[in-house]
Amino acid sequence: MSKILVDCPICKSSKSLNVTTKTQNIPYFGEIMESTIICQKCGYRHSDTICIDQKDPVKYTIKLNKQKLNVRVVKSQSASLSIPELGLKVEPGPLSQGYVSNVEGVLKRFEKAVKIALSWNVNHGSQKKALEILNGIKSVKKGDKEVTLILEDPFGHSIIIDEDTVKSRLKEDEIKKLKTGFLTFDNE
Repeated sequence: MSKILVDCPICKSSKSLNVTTKTQNIPYFGEIMESTIICQKCGYRHSDTICIDQKDPVKYTIKLNKQKLNVRVVKSQSASLSIPELGLKVEPGPLSQGYVSNVEGVLKRFEKAVKIALSWNVNHGSQKKALEILNGIKSVKKGDKEVTLILEDPFGHSIIIDEDTVKSRLKEDEIKKLKTGFLTFDNE
């Protein structure tokens, strides 16, 4: 574990920002670095977890129904999740964080995002589509609809843990289409 004191970018106090980092090995994620930043003067706080290891690019696919709501999903900050039948896809951005949940938790995250988008959009067509998506999610939870959950991770830190999950290696053309949430440089 390392600690340093630096100037706070928020309150500008000298050497008041305590930056702590530590690395550890986590199953499925590999080696990670946890960082915590806390200002001793103004209380500003930020925490982040970054995967350090890079593994083979991976894609997991599973058919979802009511019996699969408790299936464990480990999503890294670089992974994309999609449910094509519902027109849902979440891609990582610069502030993307990893999480461990189950399928029901993933569906709740999608629901929350659609509800937020619904509250922002006054376009009748968009509102109608958002309501259709919410009804589709509800149908999956009730067991009236089967859909496909796809998890794609170019750095291989994610997994869907279930015997019915199909695991495959992402192809080069699939990797190029994915967002990673990180600034990357191509050496070509």
